[in-house]
Amino acid sequence: MAFSQGMQLQLQPIIMILVLVQVVVVVIFSLSAATKAAPPTEADLKNHGCMNSCGNLNIPYPFGVKENCYLSKDFFINCSHSQPYLRHGNLHVTNISLEESELGIMNYVSRKCYDGNGTQLHSNFSSASLSLSEFSISTTKNKFTVIGCDSYGYLDILMNGDSVATGCVSRCTSIGDVPSRTCSGIGCCQTSIPKQVSNIDIAAYSFFNHTNVSEFNPCSYAFVVEEGAFNFSPTYLHDFGEDMVPVVLDWGIGDNETCDEAKRNLTSYACGNHSDCSEAVNDNGYMCKCSEGYQGNAYLSDGCKDIDECANSTLNQCVEESDCLNTPGNYTCSCPKRYHGDGRTDGTRCTAGRVLVLQIVIGIAMGALTVLVSSSWLYWIFNKRKHMKLKEKFFKQNGGLMLKQQLSRLERPTREAIKIFTLEELKQATNNYDDNRIVGRGGFGTVYKGILVDNTTVAIKKSQIMNQSQIEQFINEVVVLSQINHRNVVKLLGCCLETQVPLLVYEFITNGTLFEHIHNHIKASNMSWENRLRIAAETAGVLSYLHSAASVPIIHRDVKSTNILLDDNYTAKVSDFGASRLVPLDQDQLATVVQGTLGYLDPEYMLTNQLTEKSDVYSFGVVLVELITGKKVLSFDKPEKERSLARYFLSCMKNDRLFQVIDEQIEIEGIVEELTEVANIAKRCLIVKGEERPTMKEVAMELEGLINKKMKKHPWVKIDLNGEESEHLLGGKLSGFELDCTTSSSNTTTIGYDSVREHMMLPMDGGR
Repeated sequence: MAFSQGMQLQLQPIIMILVLVQVVVVVIFSLSAATKAAPPTEADLKNHGCMNSCGNLNIPYPFGVKENCYLSKDFFINCSHSQPYLRHGNLHVTNISLEESELGIMNYVSRKCYDGNGTQLHSNFSSASLSLSEFSISTTKNKFTVIGCDSYGYLDILMNGDSVATGCVSRCTSIGDVPSRTCSGIGCCQTSIPKQVSNIDIAAYSFFNHTNVSEFNPCSYAFVVEEGAFNFSPTYLHDFGEDMVPVVLDWGIGDNETCDEAKRNLTSYACGNHSDCSEAVNDNGYMCKCSEGYQGNAYLSDGCKDIDECANSTLNQCVEESDCLNTPGNYTCSCPKRYHGDGRTDGTRCTAGRVLVLQIVIGIAMGALTVLVSSSWLYWIFNKRKHMKLKEKFFKQNGGLMLKQQLSRLERPTREAIKIFTLEELKQATNNYDDNRIVGRGGFGTVYKGILVDNTTVAIKKSQIMNQSQIEQFINEVVVLSQINHRNVVKLLGCCLETQVPLLVYEFITNGTLFEHIHNHIKASNMSWENRLRIAAETAGVLSYLHSAASVPIIHRDVKSTNILLDDNYTAKVSDFGASRLVPLDQDQLATVVQGTLGYLDPEYMLTNQLTEKSDVYSFGVVLVELITGKKVLSFDKPEKERSLARYFLSCMKNDRLFQVIDEQIEIEGIVEELTEVANIAKRCLIVKGEERPTMKEVAMELEGLINKKMKKHPWVKIDLNGEESEHLLGGKLSGFELDCTTSSSNTTTIGYDSVREHMMLPMDGGR
């Protein structure tokens, strides 16, 4: 017994030492395991010489370009050829997103092409495949797409060891049936991609080897593409032109591990400090994100950095008078001395104490007394100065200094011809701009009918408040009109710059626009051929004067029937010079932004942006066609062959069917020869190549010659051209209009106006 007790006493220290050693071993093992599990730091990556980019691609961890720089081999980016590829494959990487756990790549397009006899042509891309192992194709960002009018495509998928397939069909017989800019199933079809798809084969097929549609669609195309990066166009039916398209992949960490599973295994947990984990898209493992109040790379131990909310007022809720103190992952607000509260806009804010409130009340009372004593004296001065400053502000804002500078270069009679109206005069003239006084709305403003104190009826143009470029157009119109004194041009009487918007005052033309008289059936009955011919000659005379007689040539740039006004005698008055340009004498063309009205626009000007005098010639040609046919220049509710008046007219001229489109209001008996000559003038004006068009001077002379010839033949007909009576105060063959006037064919090819609506949006405004 004594021996046992002695032995126990001797063994106790040994047992304690063994237990202590066991605890130390467990702790060391735990520490080593924790050290092993910790993600790398920014310093670790730098020590390993890790590159953070390849070409133009930024490569964040867990991706990397060499060993010790990526989380696992699945995240290896091959940069051996200075271009990023995924692992050792041929998938070109275009984008890496840590926030969305997405990877952008380029993948091949499957295509099959045939000749006109239905024989398949050799192609290197008859099929396309994608094998991704740890990555999956995003079902939310991609679509399986097939292009063709005799096409279908399969997307063969290897899923859980089984082969399944999906696809879509696209059939059509004419390119005219294919809607533009939408993959609707006609000419192009799309279908969604199932979840967790990593291995696919893509193949395009044809029902009848494109024998029925080979003229405009020789190939079938099938591919997976990022939905937001693909916009369908009917031109793709002829040639898609792309060998590869962008695809979005989903990625995650942990071989389909969930967050909870990953957190229990610290040896492989990939999220760094101050981060949280969440389930990856498509159940593809998990992904890491920085915790609230932090930002950066959540896959590095020190990648999530604290956000200093106090440095950016949009990131904190502190009231203006409180102090903001940044804390790790958060911030606090504190009220100043003698205030209490939490200092937050979404809390109790900062409230003043009683002593401070009393001080504030006394201060306010004294201030109010001072203001009351001095306000009467200040009011009179302030009101007067405010009125003067407001006028000065509007004067500068409306380009008054620019106008003064421009007018100073003109001769004295021109400067004095422009009257500067006051705000009160024009308010009284328009009954304070009553809506009932509105007579038209144009691209650059609204036109009111006004009556001045001397009972003169005027048209007052109130420009819109827009940007500086439109102020320049306003000044441009004043300068241009100030240099024109022609009986067939709307006369500028003056302007007013004292208002928030600039105002122009013109003579009032009583009989509306030429557009109304042509296209209103009641008014058109009063538009005899003699009136139409005279209006055409007067308008041509104005344009000839602008181009040739002015010391500085002027291009109108917006000739149309709504900008030709008529007085009670049906005398033409050309208006709306807001878009006009002065042409320096050493230039025959100007490079400008395309501006004008759809249907009247010179197609050569639209293609080249080079504005010339021949651009006005083309627009005048369209007006001539309006006068002859009585039809509108654009009619989208009509058959395609008749939508563009210019194209339809040229087609009828080509097929000797002019009198098929003559306005039924015109009595053609006895004027067949005149109608034919005017139509030929219009035809020459509408030549697409500007160099081959006549000048406005030649057009004006020909029209005047027709009228003189008519007067000699019928001296009892009274036609008054009024002459010019003007005084300047400063001293390859293009085609696309070949269309049968009476027949329609689905195979007809048109160039020019067919694409205008898709590529341009220009103002279609009324005139002054």
